[in-house]
Amino acid sequence: QVQLVESGGGLVQPGGSLRLSCAASGSDFRGSSMRWYRQAPDNERELVATITNGGNTNYAESVKGRFTISRDNTKNTMYLQMNSLKAEDTAVYYCYVYVYDFRAEYWGQGIQVTVSS
Repeated sequence: QVQLVESGGGLVQPGGSLRLSCAASGSDFRGSSMRWYRQAPDNERELVATITNGGNTNYAESVKGRFTISRDNTKNTMYLQMNSLKAEDTAVYYCYVYVYDFRAEYWGQGIQVTVSS
């Protein structure tokens, strides 16, 4: 059974940094696209960053230059380094994986990130 578990969230002051991790288990994720989404209260879930199985990355305009997505296929883990955090980055962040071989998608349970002084 595929499981995605996020960690690394919490409370941080504006201008601070956090690193989120998404540990995947239950399959070989080398042939997968991995993404981070987020959802703030009363807002729709939005795509934050994507990393393909080939390592190509893409970012939402609102986080470009501040966030960095990466993955370690040896550990089946994806990361989101978040720097220069702003209050508007406050949201629940979700890990997402699409496995091409299975044509299946999986979601983590979400983790809270709060940026506040």
